[in-house]
Amino acid sequence: MNDDPRRDPRDDARNTNSAARDQAAGTMKEAGGRVEEGVGALTGDERLKAQGVDDQVAGAARRKKGQWKERLMSWINRR
Repeated sequence: MNDDPRRDPRDDARNTNSAARDQAAGTMKEAGGRVEEGVGALTGDERLKAQGVDDQVAGAARRKKGQWKERLMSWINRR
């Protein structure tokens, strides 16, 4: 264990697996987009509804990026 008082304790959280981080962030963005789309549909706000759809697409792309990173890392580590 590193007892350096200058060490930032948040470094452990920042150095997590970037594939898992991308997957989690993508999933959260997708979920937020679904909520936005639903609220937009309920209130009749087409702009909010479209923003929700855009967020879902962006979230899905980031989640897929994380999945590909994970596959690539497992392939690299296999050797």
